Amino acid sequence: MTPLVSIVGKSGIGKTTLVEKLVRELKARGLRVAVVKHHAHATPIDPPGKDSWRFAEAGADAVVVSSPAEVARFERVARELTLAEIAARLENVDLILTEGFKREPAPKIEVSRVERGTELVARVDELIAVVSDHPIALPLPRFDLDDAPGVAAFLCERLGL
Repeated sequence: MTPLVSIVGKSGIGKTTLVEKLVRELKARGLRVAVVKHHAHATPIDPPGKDSWRFAEAGADAVVVSSPAEVARFERVARELTLAEIAARLENVDLILTEGFKREPAPKIEVSRVERGTELVARVDELIAVVSDHPIALPLPRFDLDDAPGVAAFLCERLGL
């Protein structure tokens, strides 16, 4: 199974920025990386009114939009898929990073900033590291907010990539 690590933290804390930096670092190391973003709202991801949305509204169980540059698949589901179910659908990647999914069982790296409070959102037993601008009294690796190269090296070593 493809290794998976969730980047978690409070809203507006810098998760997206860290994931962006990690993707660049990991790609520079020659890895194929997938990112799964959790959309916690019950609103459609596919914009209403677009052709693909209209096909789904007409009853299609899956709609695939293809262009010379990318392919997107929209699929109706009876319930929200688990992170493991989503990961099982991803192929040809060396690592899956997720943003969010703080309640799903997966190894996690938490982003923390003093200005947003120092209490963590993840369970300590699921954390493999912390990225923060303040000390953390846990027996875990801690990286500065701007140390994406260090986090990437840590992930590669820990996951054998």
